[in-house]
Parts: sequence; C-alpha cells; structure tokens
Amino acid sequence: MKKTRNQIRIIISFILLLLGAIIMLYPLIWMISSSFKPEELIFKDMGLFPSEVTFENYIKGWNGLSGTSFGLFFKNTIILVIFCIIGNLVSCSLAGFAFARLRFRGSNLLFSILIVTMMLPFHVVLIPRFIMFNALGWTNTFLPLIVPKFLATEGFFCFMLVQFMRGIPRDLDEAAMIDGCGVFSIYLKIIMPLCKSPLTLVAVFTLIWTWNDFFSQLIYIGDPHLFTIALGLRTFIDSTGDSNYGQLFAMSTLSLLPIIIVFIFAQKQLIAGVATQGLKG
Repeated sequence: MKKTRNQIRIIISFILLLLGAIIMLYPLIWMISSSFKPEELIFKDMGLFPSEVTFENYIKGWNGLSGTSFGLFFKNTIILVIFCIIGNLVSCSLAGFAFARLRFRGSNLLFSILIVTMMLPFHVVLIPRFIMFNALGWTNTFLPLIVPKFLATEGFFCFMLVQFMRGIPRDLDEAAMIDGCGVFSIYLKIIMPLCKSPLTLVAVFTLIWTWNDFFSQLIYIGDPHLFTIALGLRTFIDSTGDSNYGQLFAMSTLSLLPIIIVFIFAQKQLIAGVATQGLKG
C-alpha cells in the first residue's frame, strides 16, 4: 500500500513538473513557430503549428537592414564574448589564487572590498564609468566592455574561485615548492588543473551574460557596424510602428542556438561545478 502511494506521488509530481515545463517553454515554442509564419499571419494565426510555412523571415532577417548583414552582428558578438571569457578566466583566477593561497598584508581588507563591490548595483557606477571611458576615447568601441574583464571586476566569479581554491589542500603547494616550483608555477600547474569545474562555470556564465547583455552594449556602442546580436535585434523594432516581427523572431531563434549548443556540451562540467560549489558552502 505504501509502495502504491509513493508511485502515485511520483506520477503526480512528474505531471506537475511536465505542466510547469510546458508553461515555461510555451513562449519560446511560440516564437520559434512564429518565425516560420508569414508576417501577416503571426498575430492572426496564434497556434503553435503554422498553417503556412515560409523561410522568408530567415532570409530577410539574415540580410539585415540598411545593408548590414546579421552575420556581422554574430561576428561582433563572438569576438566580444571570446575576449570577455579570456579576461574573466585569467583575471578572476589570478585574483582568486592571490586571496585563497597567498598571505600578504591587507588581504582581508581587500577581500572585504571585493565582497562589497558585489553588493553595488550596476547603475551606481554607470555614469562614472561612462565619463571615464568617454574621456579615454573608448566610447563606440568594444574596449569599455572588454578591458574591465581583464581587471577582475566580476566580484562573483572571484569570490566563487576563492571559495573553491581554499578547499584545495595546502600540502600540494608545499610539495610543489619543495620540488622547486614558484608561485606562478603552482598557480599554473597545480591549482588551475584542479579548477576545471569552477572555471567552466565562469566561462559559460560569461558567455550567457555577455551574449544576452543589452544595456551595457547600448550605452557604449552606437556604430551599426559594431552592433552585437542584442543591439541588432532591436533594429527590427521600429518606434513608428513599422516593425518586422517575423524577422525578429527568426533571428532570435538563431541567436539561441549557440547558447543551447554550449550548454549541451558543457552540462556535465556545469553540474559538477554547481554540485562542488554547493558542497563547499
């Protein structure tokens, strides 16, 4: 009798989770379905299965607007993402190594300041940063979006790596020093190979946040030839009312594919990283 009740509970839980998943995924599925509908049927035919299928939205959307191909937006985004990932991996891992493995004067104070920066809303430093980058002549370039990544400005990633590295036995450092390794060799040959899971988290989160970022890119980039995917999608929405929703949905669908592919191939490392961080806590 008890076994039957448990089976019923499992079935009910599964049904509820399935219904929740359908509700959450419905807008995404509708967007993908609408990307294959003619422009005039998108809001007339609200079903998930289009009565008329066309690839015109993808063709016109990829060609872009005003002679700027959407492929250029993909290229700009990929370049930006690559540099941001490299910057966060290098700078945040170095900062995490310094706080977790090295002893130096003022380390506790500096680490406390790092924690405080995580609590500051982005909008608090927006105007000062814009004034600074504008004075440097970096506006309308990728530099304001890339350079801070090489200066360990992502406090969350630094904190996460510090917590993970503190759990690595210090005996490894001492053994490496006996063998003649210096500080940088310990970082590169001992600590980094053991931090694959949290580093994967850093890389994937940086990819997602940079790929989907709109506000920061809108602030610093004004040249259409430097637009990223987030800014490129906005060009399909006209404030005067002449909007190309079919092309917008088509390009939005394409922009989701890289994120989905990365998650599929990195999901084992992601799950391992999240589980490990949970154990550390």
